[in-house]
Amino acid sequence: MHVERRLILRRAAQATLVGGVTAALVRASGAAGPDAPARVWAEPADLHWVADQPAIVRRADWDTVAPTRPLPPPRYAQAVKAVFVHHTDSGNEYSLSDVPSIIWSIHDDQTGRRGWDDIGYNFLVDRFGTVYEGRHGGVDKPVIGAHCSGFNLNTAGIAAIGTFTDGATPTAAMLTAIGALVAWKLSLHGVDALSSTTLTCTDSDSRYKVGSRAGFAVVSGHTDADCTLCPGSTLYAALPGIRQDAARIQQSSDHPVFGTDRPVLQTKPTPGR
Repeated sequence: MHVERRLILRRAAQATLVGGVTAALVRASGAAGPDAPARVWAEPADLHWVADQPAIVRRADWDTVAPTRPLPPPRYAQAVKAVFVHHTDSGNEYSLSDVPSIIWSIHDDQTGRRGWDDIGYNFLVDRFGTVYEGRHGGVDKPVIGAHCSGFNLNTAGIAAIGTFTDGATPTAAMLTAIGALVAWKLSLHGVDALSSTTLTCTDSDSRYKVGSRAGFAVVSGHTDADCTLCPGSTLYAALPGIRQDAARIQQSSDHPVFGTDRPVLQTKPTPGR
């Protein structure tokens, strides 16, 4: 497809973005009904909270231009043990209707100039607090992305749309959305947002030698693993708050999943008893 036609199609898609995003958010919100099961309790070692999935704009809602070549089959890891937070190193003053073009530009740069087979980030978050699906393969699956050299396996990459260096501050809505996304994504794999993990480096383009093992907070910045300033000083400084927000969401979840070593102990008591 010629570049000019691709841009025309993108601009046409932008005209309906706000309605499409709104519809996508409504579809994804899924509040629990009155017949939801009561929360139950187990031994702490066996209890993994599964936080509610935040609203996520799927690829079909922003990637409305037919691909010039088929997407490759996604590759999956065994689990998501950690997330790395990034910034896209793009502008901060954008409207909601600008976001598809920004994501498309990132996609085109990474698949064109860099030669990757898809956008590298698993998720992107805009300044309005909207979460977007990035690399295809399933938002609830451990899709292997291309976001952190040496540590793409068993991790997810979350990119804040903007540049957060030199005093540029992420919005409260963006930080809240990242916290909710982190809480849900990690809880799917029984990972406490305040914990740490050990990952094995798979290539030597990072801060570590291939094959070496390195310890990380399960919510880390790109700079913790790679020789980069990403995600910028102000977003990096916000990571402790993101961890706390994610842990609070996990701990208040009404959807626990239990290990198999011990039985459930009791049903959650009825309020007032």
